[in-house]
Amino acid sequence: MIAVDGFLPFLVLVVFIIVAFSVLFSFIPLRLWIAALAAGVRVSIVTLIGMRLRRVIPARVVEPLIKATKAGLDLNVNKLEGHYLAGGNVDRVVNALIAAQRANIELGFERGAAIDLAGRNVLQAVQMSVNPKVIETPTVAAVAKDGIEVKAKARVTVRANIDRLVGGAGEETIIARVGEGIVTTIGSSGSHKEVLENPDKISHTVLNKGLDAGTAFEILSIDIADVDVGKNIGAQLQTDQAEADKRIAQAKAEERRAMAVAREQEMVASVQEMRAKVVEAEAEVPAAMAKALREGKLGVMDYYNLQNIFADTQMRDSISKLGHTDEENQDRK
Repeated sequence: MIAVDGFLPFLVLVVFIIVAFSVLFSFIPLRLWIAALAAGVRVSIVTLIGMRLRRVIPARVVEPLIKATKAGLDLNVNKLEGHYLAGGNVDRVVNALIAAQRANIELGFERGAAIDLAGRNVLQAVQMSVNPKVIETPTVAAVAKDGIEVKAKARVTVRANIDRLVGGAGEETIIARVGEGIVTTIGSSGSHKEVLENPDKISHTVLNKGLDAGTAFEILSIDIADVDVGKNIGAQLQTDQAEADKRIAQAKAEERRAMAVAREQEMVASVQEMRAKVVEAEAEVPAAMAKALREGKLGVMDYYNLQNIFADTQMRDSISKLGHTDEENQDRK
C-alpha cells in the first residue's frame, strides 16, 4: 500500500510534464527552428513564438526564407512576414525572385511584393519574360472598300513587361487593340484581294500603331494565322436598299390609288347629289304648272305645246341611243 501511494504522485507528475512539453512543442515549431538553423538561417525561438502570437504560420515565412538564403538572396524574416500579413503569397514572390536572378532580370523584393499584392502572378510574369506567350485573337470580320467581307485571325507573341505589371492593362486590351487594327487595315484596303495577297500588311499596320502602350506586355510579333473571304456585304446592302426603295414606291402608288378612289367616290357623290336636286326640281314642275293653270298664267294650249316639246325631246333621245351599246347607254345615263 505504501509503494502504491508513493507511485501515484510520481505518475501524475510524469503525465503533467509530458502534456506540458506536448503543448509547448505544438506552440513552438522546434523542428522548423532546427531546420532553419541547419540551413544557416538565424531565426530565434522568440521570433517564432511572436509569429504564433501574430497568427502567422511560421512555415509560410521560414521555409521561403531558407529557400531564398540557399539561392543567395538577401532577405530577412521581417520583410517576408510583413508581406504575409499584407495578404501576399510569400513563396510565390521568393520563387519569382530566384527565377529573375537566374535569368538576369532585375527584380527587387519590393517590386515583386507590389506586383503580387496587385493581384498579378509575379512568377508567371518572370517566366513570360523568359519564355514569351502567344495570344490568339478570335476571328475578326471587316469589310473592304469593294464590299467583300474578310475574316482574319492573328497570333500575338507578347513578353511580360516587369516595369508595367502594376497598373498596366491585361491580355483583353491587347486582343481588343489588335482586333481594332485588323478592322482598320481591312477597311482601308481598296479590294479584298489586296488583303488576301498581302496578309502581312495587317501585321505591319498593327505593329506600327504601338498597341502595347500602357499594357503589362511588350508585343514582339503579330502573325496572321488565317484569312478567309466572307459574304458580299456590298451586294447585300444594295439588295436591301433596292427592296426598301421598292416598298417605298409601292406605298406611294397605293397612296395615289387611294386618293384616286377617294376623288372618284367624291365625284360620284356629287353627281348623285346633282341628280337628286334635278329629280327634286322635276317633281316641283307639275305642281308649278297646276298652280299656273289655276291662276290663269298658263293656258291649255300652252300646256299641250309643252307636252309636245317633251315628247319630241324623248323621241330624239331614243333615236340617238340606237347607235350605242347598252353599256355606253348606261354610261350616258
